[in-house]
Amino acid sequence: MTKVAIVTGGTRGIGEAISSTLKELGYTVAANYAGNAEKARAFTARTGIAAFRWNVGDHQACLDGCAEVAAKLGPIDIIINNAGITRDGVLAKMSFDDWNEVMRINLGGCFNMAKATFGGMRERGWGRIVNIGSVNGQAGQYGQVNYAAAKSGIHGFTKALAQEGAKYGVTVNAIAPGYIDTDMVSAVPAPVLDKIIDKIPVGRLGQANEIARGVAFLCSNDAAFITGSMLSINGGQHMY
Repeated sequence: MTKVAIVTGGTRGIGEAISSTLKELGYTVAANYAGNAEKARAFTARTGIAAFRWNVGDHQACLDGCAEVAAKLGPIDIIINNAGITRDGVLAKMSFDDWNEVMRINLGGCFNMAKATFGGMRERGWGRIVNIGSVNGQAGQYGQVNYAAAKSGIHGFTKALAQEGAKYGVTVNAIAPGYIDTDMVSAVPAPVLDKIIDKIPVGRLGQANEIARGVAFLCSNDAAFITGSMLSINGGQHMY
């Protein structure tokens, strides 16, 4: 049997690239999405990858959604926690809901998905969890105290859970992308985007498939000795 992978936020942008890359490598992929059913249907028609709808910030929905995927596709071996939102604003103007929603989905989603699948991975003696962090979780970003805190939390979550899974053959790693050429980044006004690119030593935005290839490596047997690690894919924007 092929290994089964769930990619949250897996029908658009970086998530779509990850879903497609894993499928090309022979994994059975389920792409999770939260809202846009029309785009999810178009994604499935384009890629042949099944899409499943639930909100990763809802704990019970994650338990139910993962159970549905397992019933249809088989035991879940790989989780890619990619789903996330932004609610940007300086602290003085940020509402509690802006803070709470980003934490609930971006960080809480990692907990919810791990809770739904980690036990089964341990029992079977093999598993891969890859959490998508951010360069802004490493370096901070003006107007993003919620997003930066959630992404930084993902980095700590990764290192702690890695220690729980290591002796059971379950690795837990994270990737911190820099600015990637997705629809969200492309919507940034050109003068602002130019300033962002000026700060990237390689002189360009990243491509979604560059993140996807990093994910694919961390999911492979070749990466079995890598756990609790953070892979920065940011064109040299932040080095440490």
